[in-house]
Order: sequence, then structure tokens, then C-alpha cells
Amino acid sequence: MDLEGYSYVWLIVIFIVGFFAVRMGVGIWASRKVSNAADYIVAGRKLPIYMVGASVMATWFAAETLLGASSTAYQYGFQGVVFDPFGAAACLFLSAFFFTRLMRRARYLTIVDFFERRYGSKMTVLASIAQLMTYFVWTGAQMVAAGTIVHALFPNVPLEVGMILVALWVVGYTMLGGMLADTLLDFIQMFFTAGGITLIFGFLLVQVGGWEGLTSISSTLYNPKPFTLLPDMAGEAGYLGYFGATGWIYWMAAWMAIGLGSVPTQDLFQRSMSARNESTAVWGTYLAGVLYLVFGIMSPLIGIMMYKLDPNVVNFDGVLVMAALNYVPPVLVALFMAALASALMSTADSSLLAGASIVTQNLFPLFGKKLDAKNEVKWTRIMVAINGTIGIIIAVSAAVIYELGVVAWSILLVGLFTPFAFGMYWKKANQYGAVAAFIGGFLAWAIGIFVAYNIGIGGDATLLVCEGDTDCAFWDATYIASIPAFITSIVMIIVVSLATQKQDAPKPITDVDGVEMDTNPVRYFGTTPIVDALRKMRPEEYDD
Repeated sequence: MDLEGYSYVWLIVIFIVGFFAVRMGVGIWASRKVSNAADYIVAGRKLPIYMVGASVMATWFAAETLLGASSTAYQYGFQGVVFDPFGAAACLFLSAFFFTRLMRRARYLTIVDFFERRYGSKMTVLASIAQLMTYFVWTGAQMVAAGTIVHALFPNVPLEVGMILVALWVVGYTMLGGMLADTLLDFIQMFFTAGGITLIFGFLLVQVGGWEGLTSISSTLYNPKPFTLLPDMAGEAGYLGYFGATGWIYWMAAWMAIGLGSVPTQDLFQRSMSARNESTAVWGTYLAGVLYLVFGIMSPLIGIMMYKLDPNVVNFDGVLVMAALNYVPPVLVALFMAALASALMSTADSSLLAGASIVTQNLFPLFGKKLDAKNEVKWTRIMVAINGTIGIIIAVSAAVIYELGVVAWSILLVGLFTPFAFGMYWKKANQYGAVAAFIGGFLAWAIGIFVAYNIGIGGDATLLVCEGDTDCAFWDATYIASIPAFITSIVMIIVVSLATQKQDAPKPITDVDGVEMDTNPVRYFGTTPIVDALRKMRPEEYDD
């Protein structure tokens, strides 16, 4: 991203400062509405459908969706962005249909509440660790994007300093306002981000000759079929340079990394659990999926069009910004850059709050630290600051955007999705099986990464395909190895659960009060009447 010589940098700075000020102002206002953990973590469970949908969409419409997807599509077309936005949109639809309804009905505050009640203390610890690892990495990805923007605006400010400055601001307003501030800001920011990406897409569409010109684009940098999601095994591209079994494994991993890995996540269900009822949670998530797919696909299309307009770009990470600078009027560029900064802050604040909520709601009680309502809020705020600090350390250590974002969800794919899905839909799943699935998945992942990196899984080693580039080889091996790890976790939960039914009797699913939930899995499906999500509720219908 290079803004050197751009005459209107001052205008961009003014817009960004304005967005920053609004965010802090909303955080201060929302802090006055917080009296207990439910207010701070799930906004009192009173959000309407448009707030739920907008908040989920804005949270997921993150730095790697905007900057990373356009960059990757410039090189690989739609193949390169199967992870996000396509896999991410699939995750929202799957979550809404299979998981959201029960989570809202149970009135949990965190997703770890499900693991605690369904399995017990061991899975509570393991699920918490997996969630925290994910959000540390996810926060780091957003901070890298933040530092990139600051460095582009002020070249004399080092990337690391830019990361720290934005992190301090995001941590500040998140500590103050919690989920209420996050959702209000997400709702506002969604319009600017979605509007900005739509404007850039429209201006570039004119440049390439309209829809006919777009659909006639015949290649990207490394892919002769820019609009196909399937691997090109018979041609020159394969899947991201991999052929045969390895290419197909990588392709499946691309769909599943976020498509399934993002299902058991706190930031997604935190918004669903903030909805005013089950129908609102379900249909708000469906709405987010539609919005995400519609606006998310514009970023890779911009990358593909930019290859046609300028096939000699060297700094791939700056493709989206270059498109704005070269083809969009200055005022709109400034607005979009401010919205871009706001988008990464929306994702970062959600990540910070998600990790902090798990520590105070699940780990503190497990280790005997009892908190009253006031101290729950205080310690959650403290953990927001701690999580922000760890995220910065990760960002400084691994300054890549798209890779950090995707690998964050691979952590949950290999360790947590199987215990979550089987725990909800298979009565015989027990804690022994869940722990075995978690540990087995991670061990298989570690072994698989080593094998894929040095030897290859069904094909060439990633180090060979990447021609000695160790960073490229490591990230590719990480994704490829997630498939055998995921399969291992499924085998482990089935085999170990069946073998230990007498030693560890499966627990039923219970709500936040310990009341056993309806055991009919059809009652979990996201098939509630949409009218229940749209109607205005009476005060006595809200639950705590």
C-alpha cells in the first residue's frame, strides 16, 4: 500500500480521525449503559434483526476480506479466495441453520458455556485455550492491516508503531462500551464499508468495459481461469500451484478452514446470543450471510479487474488501495480509506471482547475465582487490554494479513468443530471422546504440517512447490494438513466415545440455568418463522 505522492492524503487523515473520534464517543456513551456482564458481553440480549445482521457482517468484513482477497484474486482469481469470502459466507449459512437457534435458546454468554455444560471441566479448559489462541492470532491480523494503513499515510511512522497506536484506540473504546458499543459501531460502519467497496467496484467496472468486459477477462497472474472455484488439474494452474491429491486436499481445506472452522467461534455466537429471540438470531445470521456474499465478492472481482488494467503490479497487498487511488474521486477515496480503517477496528474490537469474555465467564469460575456483577465487568475490561497486548506481539512477529486470518480459523477446525457439532447432534458424545478429538486433531495437524512441508501429502512437498520459500511452504502446509487432522478428530470422538460410555456417561445439553434442553434435533434447525424476527417485542418478552 503506497500513498506517497497522493495529493489528498490530508483528506484521508481527516476522515479517519473523524471515524476514530466517533468510535471513542460511542464507547464512552455505551459505558454508561453497562451494569452487568450480560449488558457488556451480549448487549442485554435485545438486539433487533438488522443490528444482528449488520454486526455479524461488519465483524467478518475484515482486513483480509478487503485487502487480502483483492490481492489474492489478482494473483489466483476466485480459486485463491475460496477461503474468504466464499467459505466464510458458507459458514454463516451453516451456523444459522444448524447451530444458532439452540445457542440463543440456551442463553449462553460464551460458546465455551456449551462445552462446559455438555462435556465438563476438561473441555472447558481446552475449548477456552483454542478460542484464545484463535483470537490472539485474529487480532494480530487486524493490527497488521492497521499498521499498514498508518504507514501508508505517514511513511516515516514505522509499521509496528502504527499497529500499537491503533491497538491502543481500539482497546480503549472496547474496554468502555463492550458489545453495545461494538454493535452500534458495526451497524454504522457496515454502510460505509459496503458503500465504499461498491463504489470502487463500479468505477473499475466502467474502466474494463462493463459486465461484458469483466466476464471477458481470461486470466489473472497465475490462473488462466479467473472465475472458477474448482481446481484446474488438467491445466497449468492446479489449485494454488498444487496438483493431484495435494491440490484437491488443499481445495477442501480452503472451504473448510473458515467454512467449518469459524462455526464454533465466540465472536459469531456472541452476536447471535445478543439477539432478542431465537428467530432474530437465526434470521439475522442468514441476513449477514447474504450481505457478506454480495459485498464480499466485490473485493476479489476488483483484484481480477485490476490485473486486466495493470498486470505489472509488484505490491500485491496494495491492489485495492491502488484501485481507489487511480480510479475513484479523492473525496470517495478518503471516505473508503476511513471505512477500511473502521472495518478492521470492528473486527479487532469483536476479537478482543470475545477472548476477554471467555476468560472471565469460563476460566475464572473454573479455577475458583468468584466474581460479582461489578467485578465481572471490571475483569472483562482488564482482559480486553491483555488480549490487545498479546495480539500486538503476534502482529509484530508475523506481519502478514490473509495468512494470519485464515490460520486462526484452522485452529478451531482441527480441534473444536468436531466436539461442537457432535456434542449438539450425537447423544453418545462424551468428554473422553471430545478431549481425544481435540488432542488428536492437533497432534495430527502438527504431524501433517511436518509431512506436507518436507515430504508431501499425496504429492509434492510444499517446500518444493514454493521453490524454497519457507514462509510460503509453511502456510501452505498448515492448510493442507488441516484435512487429515479434521478427519482424525472425527474418528477419535466416535471411537473413544463409544469405548468409554460406562466410564464417562454422556451429559445432556443444558441451558444457562442447568435445565435440560429439548432433545429433538429438529428443534435446533434454523427454520423459525421470519415474522417472529421482524415483529416488535413487548418488554416482558425479553429474557435475561
